[in-house]
Amino acid sequence: MRMAQSQQQQRTLPQSKETLLKTYQRRLKEDTRCMLDNFLEILRLAKVNPDGKIITRQLQGEEDQYEMNVRAANIVRAGESLQKLVADIKQFLILNDFPAANGYIDDRTQFLQAHQKEVDNRLIKLRDEVSVDLYEIEEEYYSSKYK
Repeated sequence: MRMAQSQQQQRTLPQSKETLLKTYQRRLKEDTRCMLDNFLEILRLAKVNPDGKIITRQLQGEEDQYEMNVRAANIVRAGESLQKLVADIKQFLILNDFPAANGYIDDRTQFLQAHQKEVDNRLIKLRDEVSVDLYEIEEEYYSSKYK
């Protein structure tokens, strides 16, 4: 039932929340694509090309090293962006998932009320037992010759 409520809630999200969720999806796709593209380019650059002169190979190696550094930095930036995205999604869920929070509060309230009734019943039973025992002790005391 809760799942149906949350799905219904998803359908009735205001336009700003819907736009925000689409933005999150777009950021996720862009960052993962950026990471993949840069990783593939690093692999392409790592291939050894046996043709060419020594000087050309050295220059090409230097150029490839700088390009790999830039691409590695792009991968790191995309990873940091994904971490920020995860933090934003968590914040969004915390701030906008009122049905789940209310459901948890309702469940907890019902549990605590049931526990309170159980404790109250135990206390009433204990009170009755103590009352009976106390009455018997008083009867015994007042009817004894040692008072």
